[in-house]
Amino acid sequence: MRLRGLAILVFAIFIAGQSHAQLKKLYSGVRITSSAKILPQVYRLNAVAGKQIVIEVEGDNLVIDFNGAIIDGNIKGELPDKFTGVALYVKKGKNIVIKNLTARGFKIAIRADNVSGLKIENCNLSYNYRQRLNSSQQKEDVSDWMSFHHNDKDEWLRYGAAVYLKNCDKAVVRNNIVTGGQCALMISECDDAEIFFNDFSYNSAIGIGLYRSNRNKIIFNRLDFNIRGYSHGVYQRGQDSAAILVFEQCNGNVFMSNSATHSGDGFFLWAGQYTMDSGMGGCNDNRIYFNNFSWAATNGIEATFSRNKMVGNIINGCDHGIWAGYSFESQILLNSIGSNRIGIAIEHGQQIEIAENFFEGNGESIRLWGRATQPVDWGYTKKGDLRSNSFVIHANHFKNDKKLFNFSRTDNISLRDNKPVGLEATLRFDSTVKDIHDRGVVSDLLRRDADIVNVLAGGLPGFAGVLPDSTNPRPGRREIRMTEWGPYDFRSPLIWLTNPADLSDTVRFELVGPPGAWRVVGFRGLKGVSGRSGIFPSELVAIKTREKGQDIFVQLEYTGGPVVNRFGKKFQAGQKYLFEYRDAVMPISWKVNWFAYDSTDRPLKDPVRFGQLIRGMPILRDTVSDLNYAWWGGIGKELRFERFITVAESAVDLPTGEYELSVSWDDAVRLYVDGRRVVDEWQPLKYKFDEAPNRKIQLKLGGRHQIRAEHVESGGFATLVVKLKKT
Repeated sequence: MRLRGLAILVFAIFIAGQSHAQLKKLYSGVRITSSAKILPQVYRLNAVAGKQIVIEVEGDNLVIDFNGAIIDGNIKGELPDKFTGVALYVKKGKNIVIKNLTARGFKIAIRADNVSGLKIENCNLSYNYRQRLNSSQQKEDVSDWMSFHHNDKDEWLRYGAAVYLKNCDKAVVRNNIVTGGQCALMISECDDAEIFFNDFSYNSAIGIGLYRSNRNKIIFNRLDFNIRGYSHGVYQRGQDSAAILVFEQCNGNVFMSNSATHSGDGFFLWAGQYTMDSGMGGCNDNRIYFNNFSWAATNGIEATFSRNKMVGNIINGCDHGIWAGYSFESQILLNSIGSNRIGIAIEHGQQIEIAENFFEGNGESIRLWGRATQPVDWGYTKKGDLRSNSFVIHANHFKNDKKLFNFSRTDNISLRDNKPVGLEATLRFDSTVKDIHDRGVVSDLLRRDADIVNVLAGGLPGFAGVLPDSTNPRPGRREIRMTEWGPYDFRSPLIWLTNPADLSDTVRFELVGPPGAWRVVGFRGLKGVSGRSGIFPSELVAIKTREKGQDIFVQLEYTGGPVVNRFGKKFQAGQKYLFEYRDAVMPISWKVNWFAYDSTDRPLKDPVRFGQLIRGMPILRDTVSDLNYAWWGGIGKELRFERFITVAESAVDLPTGEYELSVSWDDAVRLYVDGRRVVDEWQPLKYKFDEAPNRKIQLKLGGRHQIRAEHVESGGFATLVVKLKKT
């Protein structure tokens, strides 16, 4: 019996050894061409010399089970805006399954090209690339704006992505997590995909983005807090962030039952440059059904220059509930639209049905209008009659909206059976509105689409009728708290300034985060701190000391539940965790002069002429305490000079230390410190994207210094933002 037991033990050890031997170990540069199960461990890998790819997969009918393995590309401990490389590149194959992978610390976690039938399942692709944002609570910096208008040459890759798919038809992306990144899932020229049950929340740009992609189903995903460019009560720009982005000839897609709250736009659809140039095409026949697009910084739904169906969505607390400029042959039915500045806004819409929607507490319910003239630089305007006309507005319910209808330059409006409750007489039709009547018929869209909706919901593999869990604590745009690395995600304690626009010396903070206790560890630049310890949530008030050259800093210690910090590092419950607030921007007074020039001048190429221009008479002078300008078509309403030079000068006294000098600009800029040129960006053509660049340089300074900015604008949008802060 003893021998038999020994034999069984030896056999078991042998089998275990064989099973372990079959697990594949990863290394940089490995190429996988057959099905494999990966040895589960942490792999700290980056791309081998001369390549950007860590792991490459190619073949047909493969299953790559990463088995919980973690690939960490951040070997040097860098910040997310320095991440490079591709963790996993899948190419030229069909029916490939990638599952159970964690990849972090890369510019792209998973990239796939020309793969049919790709499946990505149960992967955690959080904490990859994201830009460090330059906007603050007090001021927007336009260098944070993004541009997704072109991607035929993979221009979107410059923003990074957790997953980037191109020419991958019939893909399945299911049960994945992406947080703490910039763009979660970006697909280009991909048709017939199924994107279900993912949690792509708390990223600083896009939850799901589509480009030239058709007949995809995006259903039951959590896409909350995909945002940038927001400071509650100060500015609400969004900067082209969105929970769902649909750009350039994307047709026949279904977006259903997604939670897409607290984002730049909840849903952002634009027909594309081809349509704007030719007047043809669009992002047409998309179904946007039963989603929650509430508390967007800008628009709950933006759908323009296209034909689409928006049915049964919840859209509360946005700037615009639905913005549908130049939409045509579209249906807006059965949506719940509440507490928006404007519920539905449509400029130059044609043949639009707005029926059986529920409006409550909006500043305006429905605004329709047209321009007096069309933009001459749009090819779209050559397609023919673009007048705002042919609306059917039937059987909508209104409760306590401040203004019901606001119409101008619009023809042929059918109004019938609309039911206002609690409204004063707030209807505005000016003399440019023609032919308001009660004729018109609402299409039987819901009956025709009922079978489609039932099949989509009932036919989902593993459908449980619920979204992935959310950490969203409560509704409202005030819950959007933007840090320099993206939206706050409620998984760590935060000290948050609540009066950023207050010019007094009082600073007010709220302490938010997991349940637990806090105590003040230290502070500077403040006095009269209102408390030294407490529990979450809480408030803290202090007074600025206004000492010259002193930054504002307060550090607290948290003790309580588990914490995950903004870079994904985990801290156990009960472990002491330090967190802080710092405003290290140095106040600088600037004397600013502007000089105009005409098309015969070449100040960027002719230094002699540049010198002559800035020695001439300024067209405008100003003294400001913050050099933060953004212009369009001129310096101001009264000075419509398209071409101008800005010269700003300051003298500042600084404590000795390390500083960061930052500049955002468009078109060209030079910075000087004590007469020495430290930034020379005098060649605007080297920046090919439609974005304002930003440069940061590190300087050791102390005592009195002269800082000078020279800026040239040659037409169109212009910006100049200069900041100096302690590091």
